[in-house]
Amino acid sequence: MDLGARIGWGIIIYSIPFLVNQGMYLFGFQATPQYFLYLLVLALVCIWAGSQLKFRQWTDILPYSIGWALITIAFDALYVVPSAGWGWYESWPTWLLYLIIVIVPLLSVHLKRKAPAPSGAWES
Repeated sequence: MDLGARIGWGIIIYSIPFLVNQGMYLFGFQATPQYFLYLLVLALVCIWAGSQLKFRQWTDILPYSIGWALITIAFDALYVVPSAGWGWYESWPTWLLYLIIVIVPLLSVHLKRKAPAPSGAWES
């Protein structure tokens, strides 16, 4: 297992949606559209990360996505808990985010292009 891919993509999965979320907060977005845009950005980054692993089966991606969720949980403990408190982990939307980080990268195996059939396969 590539430790660099696990740590590097874990940081990217946390930081890009976090920066988008903070930017929307600074520019005065309402809470509901802000949350749904955050979810969209998170899903896109997770699919991107899963596709960069170049695996063909979701079972190969699962250990990485679990690691990415654990990295996100740790970063939330560092950056969110000091201002929001430990109650952050009692909220179901928080666990939904972690579940998205575990599940969505697994879908990237369906985005792979299938290899074309050999050119002379059906000729007589």
